[in-house]
Amino acid sequence: MELADRAVGFLLSIISLSIFTYYTFWVIILPFVDDDHFVHKYFLPQEYAILIPVSAGVGLLCFLSIFVGFVMLKSKKKRA
Repeated sequence: MELADRAVGFLLSIISLSIFTYYTFWVIILPFVDDDHFVHKYFLPQEYAILIPVSAGVGLLCFLSIFVGFVMLKSKKKRA
């Protein structure tokens, strides 16, 4: 089981590093590259560089709020 946990951890680390590298290149380096360069076809328009993380953050906050609400309701019912 320990080997499977290490493999999953390694896979998650590689995925996180890949996403971080892609996003960093997209947001920090790509604006300084000419618009007609071939590398632009591998990236979404710049507007999505803000829209995607903000949407993910709002979704995460909504999920956490709902989760905390359910936990509070269950603990209140348990006491009564």
